[in-house]
Amino acid sequence: MPGRKKIHHKSNKARHQRHQKADRDNNSEQNTPEKESEDGPNSDAFHIAQSEIYGRYLVASRQLEAGELLITEEPLAIGPCVSGDAVCLGCYQPVGLGREQYRCPGCGWPLCGASCPGLGRRIGHTTEECALYGERRPAAAELLNDRTSPPRVRDLYELVMIVRILLLRTHAPEQYAMITRMESHTEERRKNEKLWSHYEQKVVRRLRDEWKLDDLAAEEEAQAVHEICGILDVNCFEIGQKGAKARTLYPSAFLLAHDCSPNTAHTDDPRSYAILLRTSRRVREQEALTLSYAYTLQGTLKRRSFMYEGKLFWCRCQRCADPQELGSDCSALVCRSCLKGTVRAVTPLEQTADWACDRCDHRTKALDLENQLDRINNDLEAIDVHDVPGLENFLLRYRETLRPNHYLLLSAKYSLCQIYGRIKGYLLPEMSLHDIVRKERYCREFLAIIDLLEPGLTRLRGLIMYELHAPVMVMAQMGMQSGQISRQEFQRRLKEVSRLLQNSRDILLLEPEGSSEHEMGLAAADAITKMGI
Repeated sequence: MPGRKKIHHKSNKARHQRHQKADRDNNSEQNTPEKESEDGPNSDAFHIAQSEIYGRYLVASRQLEAGELLITEEPLAIGPCVSGDAVCLGCYQPVGLGREQYRCPGCGWPLCGASCPGLGRRIGHTTEECALYGERRPAAAELLNDRTSPPRVRDLYELVMIVRILLLRTHAPEQYAMITRMESHTEERRKNEKLWSHYEQKVVRRLRDEWKLDDLAAEEEAQAVHEICGILDVNCFEIGQKGAKARTLYPSAFLLAHDCSPNTAHTDDPRSYAILLRTSRRVREQEALTLSYAYTLQGTLKRRSFMYEGKLFWCRCQRCADPQELGSDCSALVCRSCLKGTVRAVTPLEQTADWACDRCDHRTKALDLENQLDRINNDLEAIDVHDVPGLENFLLRYRETLRPNHYLLLSAKYSLCQIYGRIKGYLLPEMSLHDIVRKERYCREFLAIIDLLEPGLTRLRGLIMYELHAPVMVMAQMGMQSGQISRQEFQRRLKEVSRLLQNSRDILLLEPEGSSEHEMGLAAADAITKMGI
């Protein structure tokens, strides 16, 4: 799990993308297991180690090359994400709450339709779940309708996966036992009054009083629910393909340590929800296998805050300890005082420490800076992801506030990378040379940061290289036809297009069949064939 024992999340998914038990003092500690653990998954590629710092975590048993498949496993439990958006309990696709929405005849919960592939399946809306909802709680049709507020929808869907895990006690006790062996950090959570009160009020009491799970009146049963809530917070992955959103618990993937510049990447099969976890770069023998459970394209202040609030630890990885974030500078701001200097965290591992300009004596309090970033983020969130002028205006508005590589500007640039050439009015044949140049520039700027933070065979690199090949090819053809570039330069650019497509293909074809990324990998392979490479 995350850098300490096991504290993670698939990703803190940003709107404009697709898409540690004890603090560690330095990165080298991560590579020094104290002893091996016998309990866990079998593989010649890795083994489980145990230390006072991380608890149990996975370590490479030999040198691993980029792209090696380490873990493929189906979920022990799966359910809707904690969100104000209603989803089908069978396939986790978005659904409506109006009268016209199809509902389960047995319990009244909204479903995508009578032929939902998840009906009656272990990974969807089971008959046991349906019977429980139908017999022991108010009709969902009364609770979930088009007048239900998003917070109320969120509260209801938050309970679904918890109930599913409770049902495993009777219907799949071995799976339930595997889940209960996962870390919950219950005692640490109990000390967090706000967190503990939320689960006591919103989960334990609601299940007991509203959903009529009367056996939760017993203290030990209420404690078991708190344990499950902790296990989910610490160990669950958020997954989903093509609009579906779910959270899952896996048998062994939760053992990966957290790092904000990880050495593995993972995806999920859209049909079985199985996780596929691979090395993204070469991994040394005895090096810890790591995932990032925060969104890697957020700045240190936000990543560390997210990990502490959800996972109860402060990340101290190499990237978090570096004021320039491995050279990406994706948290840097323009100094408001001298207008020439760059404002960065002086001591980034101290969350409340001041930020300072590197040219003058201006300092900014961390809380003030966080509030400023929240306001800017709200401005970005208010822009439709397909609004090209709106996103371009956002970049103009904040170019004198944020440095070019700041994660909020990168988020807008990534959206533009994806929609230039893909939406009406901005399809490639319709785009002006100015817009084509912009798409190329944004792609190159974004790729340069990804190469620092998520190097190797990572999904974002594959996606952005595919996006980059198009403007490079179009501009090469335009330059050749107009006589502005030589044949030698044209050939050089074609070689770059070939390299981009080959790298994109090699990365994206690692994604599961049926996923949008795999389809893009097939498109890259087809483009290579047509180029005669």
